[in-house]
Amino acid sequence: MATDDFLTHLCRTAAEALSASGVGISVMTDDGTRGVCAASDPLSERVEDLQFVMGEGPCIDAFAARRPVLVADLGGSAVHRRWPSYASAAMQDGIRAVFAFPLQVGAARLGILDVLRHQAGPLTDEQVPLALTFADLTVEVLLDRQVGAGNSDVTHAPAAVDVGHRAEIFQAQGMVMVQLGVSLGEALSRMRAHAYAENRPLDDVARDIVARRLHLDKD
Repeated sequence: MATDDFLTHLCRTAAEALSASGVGISVMTDDGTRGVCAASDPLSERVEDLQFVMGEGPCIDAFAARRPVLVADLGGSAVHRRWPSYASAAMQDGIRAVFAFPLQVGAARLGILDVLRHQAGPLTDEQVPLALTFADLTVEVLLDRQVGAGNSDVTHAPAAVDVGHRAEIFQAQGMVMVQLGVSLGEALSRMRAHAYAENRPLDDVARDIVARRLHLDKD
C-alpha cells in the first residue's frame, strides 16, 4: 500500500473509530508549506482546504499554538467572531463541529489532523485520547514517508503496511489508557503482558478490546 493510500485509509479508520463524519490530514511546516495531505472523503477534503483558502480556522490556530483546538459548535457567536469566513463556509457544507490535533514531534511541527462532525457536541473523555493516538500514528507515517522519500518504490517505505492492523492496536491502546488511567506506554505494556500470559497474538487482544469483549483490570 502506497503511503498516500495508507493515510487515506487511516482517515477513514479514524472517522469510524471516533464516530466522526470525516477526518482530514493537512501538512503544514514552519517554512510556509501548507496543503491537504489526505481525507476520508471528498467533503472532508473540501472542508479541510477551506482553512487554507480562508486563511483561518481551527487547523491554523492549532498549528500555531501547538495544542489541540476543540470546537464543539461552529454555530456559536464566539466562533463566528474568531473565524467568520471559515465557520460560515464549513456550516454551509454541513459541518457543525471541528476538532484539530497538532502533528508534532519534539520541536518539529508536521501538520494537523482534523476530526469533523455533522452534529454539534464535544468529543467524549474516551475519544479525545483516542484522537491523539491517531495523531501519533499519523506523525509516524509522515516521518516514515520522509525517510522513504529517496526510494524509487514508495511501497517499500516503512509506512506501507496494513493500516487497519496498526490503527486497531492504537485504538485499543487509547481505550486501555482511559479505562485504567495509565500512560499510552503503560497501556501497551498491559496489552502485551496479557497477550503473553494468554499465549495470544497482540492483534487478537487489541481486536477484543476494541470490540469490548475484553476489559483489562488494574491488576
